[in-house]
Amino acid sequence: MEHSRDILENISTAVIVLNKDLNVTRINSAGQALLEVSLTRTTGTHVSQLVLSPSQWLQSLEQVRQSNAPLTLRGLQLTLLGGHEIHVDLTINPVLDKDGELNLLVELQAIDRLLRISREEGMAHAQETTKAVIRSLAHEIKNPLAGVRGAAQLLSRELPNEGLTEYTEVIIREADRLRDLVDRLLGSQQQLALQDLNIHEVLEHLRMLLQAETENRITIIRDYDPSLPSFPMDRAQLIQAVLNIMRNALQASTQIEDCVLTLRTRSQRQFTIGTKRHRLVCRIDISDNGPGIPEELMHAVFIPMVTGRAEGTGLGLSISQSIINRHGGLLECDSRPGNTTFTIYLPMETQHAK
Repeated sequence: MEHSRDILENISTAVIVLNKDLNVTRINSAGQALLEVSLTRTTGTHVSQLVLSPSQWLQSLEQVRQSNAPLTLRGLQLTLLGGHEIHVDLTINPVLDKDGELNLLVELQAIDRLLRISREEGMAHAQETTKAVIRSLAHEIKNPLAGVRGAAQLLSRELPNEGLTEYTEVIIREADRLRDLVDRLLGSQQQLALQDLNIHEVLEHLRMLLQAETENRITIIRDYDPSLPSFPMDRAQLIQAVLNIMRNALQASTQIEDCVLTLRTRSQRQFTIGTKRHRLVCRIDISDNGPGIPEELMHAVFIPMVTGRAEGTGLGLSISQSIINRHGGLLECDSRPGNTTFTIYLPMETQHAK
């Protein structure tokens, strides 16, 4: 018995043993860590007290209890008592104890890291595909565009009436505008100029800039973690990335009377970006209380030229993502009516920027 308890405590899978009344009789260390509960407060309590809104979990347990047959459920979403969500693969096996009573052996395997890696790989593949298409289009557009511009310049010199040159000037201006648009689509090719900076200095600069632009018509709430250390970043490019996100949030929130932006910073330990596990990352949340991003646009929010505004170009968020990725970081978005949050993760290590 003691040997089996030692084995249970040293495996990485979360294991919970329930009696016939679905009360917890045992939970190993991995289970306590995953569900963020303690052994003393958990033992003897009903399984419904381990998470919030446990209906699907309870239905699965009841199904096994009634059928006396094992059950596996993939990608179950659980809301922990602290309020945040996790995704797990759930396996329930009926077992008999020494007195012949039915117990349930519950195994929970966290899959959030795998889901994140899969999602980021999908995003990276989509970005590379988009960049390849843009590079091809840029080549096809810029060459004839240069010819059109050059022809317009030559034509302006040959026109007998100077009043007609205003038409060639329009051609030249529009050719330049298209060239600049293509360059923006391609993104910055400059090497990052890294220097140790405090992220709050960057955010404060942007806060004052936005307050000035809007003549203090918006409320900006600051929720900073003052313990965050300085770490390497390219100040100019990071300002551009965060400013794009903040302006995007501001434009989305102009439809409501009391526009509120929230800037929040935190440190996060043992965080995975791509396939790399980082000891410490800086997390920056930029939230607004606007109407939210339409569901049909959420999957394409970082793709160039995709925008929900008639006057928008759809380049801002794509450029922000590119800059943050070049810092070795990650940009994510979560949106619902009244609360849209863009989250930036930046490793606090030099070697991951490029």
